[in-house]
Amino acid sequence: MHRIFILTGKSSSGKDTIYKKLLGSEDLPLKKVVPYTTRPVRAGEKDGEAYHFCSEEEYFSLKESGKIIEARAYDTVFGTWYYFTADDGQIDLEKASYLMIGTPQSCISIRDYFGEEAVLPVYIHLDDGERLARALKRERKQEKPAYEEMCRRFLADAADFSEEKLAEAGIRDRFENTDLEECTGKIAAFIREKTSG
Repeated sequence: MHRIFILTGKSSSGKDTIYKKLLGSEDLPLKKVVPYTTRPVRAGEKDGEAYHFCSEEEYFSLKESGKIIEARAYDTVFGTWYYFTADDGQIDLEKASYLMIGTPQSCISIRDYFGEEAVLPVYIHLDDGERLARALKRERKQEKPAYEEMCRRFLADAADFSEEKLAEAGIRDRFENTDLEECTGKIAAFIREKTSG
């Protein structure tokens, strides 16, 4: 059975790294879904890899035409940034299984769109102190570090990933990311189990 696996977890928990490792695994038949965002491109990012970068006008045009599967708006220190998944032909559950990154709220919206059986959220957990250290290291590499925005994201995670919101999103499968290779291996085994048969 083809499914959509959604990696979710607080900022700097390792989602992006694990996502890349899983997609690069030859024995996992997963396709990626590239989401959209209106936030500015960060150093080293390319359009169409981690995100399709678009304008607010493009976002609202897709919304008006009913092409938004799920969307989140973040009031940042730079203004409102939208992150969203569009019904743009990337997902066809008749043909393949997919890997995405999302939040508990996006898990709910994608589940409501495709059905509960088709969507499996995978929660990646990491100690808050380690997450903060990783976030700071990443931000220091930016041409113009946005420390205030980094802190806002970190604090917002406490509410966005509360136990109540995790339960509401149906997030039951949790993986501790204290060892990257071990965590990735456990998630890969979970995906193999859920896509076999």
